[in-house]
Amino acid sequence: MNTVRYIIALALLLPLSALQAQEKEVPPKGGTPKNFTLPEKEVISYDNGLTLVMIPYGSIPKASIRYNLKTGNINEKENQVWLADLMADLLEEGSTTRTSRQIADEMAAMGGNLNIGIGTHTGSLSASVLYEFAPDAIRLMADVLRNPKWPAEELDRLKSDMKRNLAVQLSRPGSQAFKEFYAAIYPDHPYGRVFPTEAQIDSYTVSDISDFYNDNLGARRTTIYVAGNFDPEAVKSAVEQAMGDWREGKEAEYPIATPATSATVKIIDRPGAPQSTIYYGLPVPDPSNPDYTALDVTNSILGGSFASRITSNIREDKGYTYSPYSYLTSNYKTGIWFEAADVTTEHTGASIAEIKKEIEILQNEPPTQEELDGIINYESGIFVLQNSSPNGIIGQLIFLDTHDLDESFLRDKVANMHGITPERVMEMTRQYIRPEKMTLIVVGDKAQIESQIDQTLEKPLKQ
Repeated sequence: MNTVRYIIALALLLPLSALQAQEKEVPPKGGTPKNFTLPEKEVISYDNGLTLVMIPYGSIPKASIRYNLKTGNINEKENQVWLADLMADLLEEGSTTRTSRQIADEMAAMGGNLNIGIGTHTGSLSASVLYEFAPDAIRLMADVLRNPKWPAEELDRLKSDMKRNLAVQLSRPGSQAFKEFYAAIYPDHPYGRVFPTEAQIDSYTVSDISDFYNDNLGARRTTIYVAGNFDPEAVKSAVEQAMGDWREGKEAEYPIATPATSATVKIIDRPGAPQSTIYYGLPVPDPSNPDYTALDVTNSILGGSFASRITSNIREDKGYTYSPYSYLTSNYKTGIWFEAADVTTEHTGASIAEIKKEIEILQNEPPTQEELDGIINYESGIFVLQNSSPNGIIGQLIFLDTHDLDESFLRDKVANMHGITPERVMEMTRQYIRPEKMTLIVVGDKAQIESQIDQTLEKPLKQ
């Protein structure tokens, strides 16, 4: 009897529940997004050119420490591709006073571990430790940076690992397309030299690594960031003691690239491939340009978010690909916009055509205010969320320093995004996202895709 009553009661409630669910389908309008606010920080400059930036932040009893080195792959010469990466690998093998095992054990006792890495524009030594150990971690990291052991006996192993990594990456169509795309955009610059040859890796010696270190590292190119919870006076003392007398070294210097807009089209043949990997894009302004924020929002509408137009078209509507995406890449005084996608072989030409079509639509018709508001609310929310941690804040400060930007770039970003109009988006697409100037790299079965691409571009392939 109780079961019957329950079923009857449930049946009576179902229409009301369905109505309530229907009413909840449209979410309430969000509140006004808040600007990102940089926490108060203290900046100390030392006589040797070193900079210390301290940012008290949050309540978690840990300190994030990053030695930011203003050098990276951008400072490699033509015959030095990945030499900076090999330098970072060898730094991890210990200092003249500690073995790699001792470093790992000491860091573990502080509640953290040491990470050493190299990027395009910067290198870093970073760690997050319990707050009371911040001074000890600073001293240990200084020892690793200042007193590298350069153990020759480890070099062959590291070079073998690097060659295996290289072989794995170059076996992937995405890496092949990426390599050729950047080589076409930046033919005479380190940006265009993405991968070394095995012969280059084999040629590197400890002397080469030591020379690169001496040429590119020093106090003038080093900023120490400490964010989170820590004793400021103890941190200052540790930095002064450990790094105050380090050699000055050279001022940071990034060679400025002159990108190409030759509308190159190249097919890299992979016979029998069921998919084609597409890289399709061109040079655009960098973050120091006043149009950058509007271009960033334009990218999100075109292909840089899951709700973007190109994604909705070739993924949701056509089913040509699973994960297309467009990128706005920030290099020093130059940038790139490109769409990347892995598409089915038989729809290679159609995919390129649909990408072009979406660009041309946005060149001639502004988005609706509703579409623009949705993208801006999403992007501004992500921006603030990503920077709500000590490491996120450090990352943004490094971005400012790398690109010679004022703090207003961060402080006003949300407000600037909300000031963008639909007409501005259309203007950015017309001015910067121009298919007739784009480089197209496709990795796939040439026998099946060459005629498709030829017909799509309505001109003979220029290779």
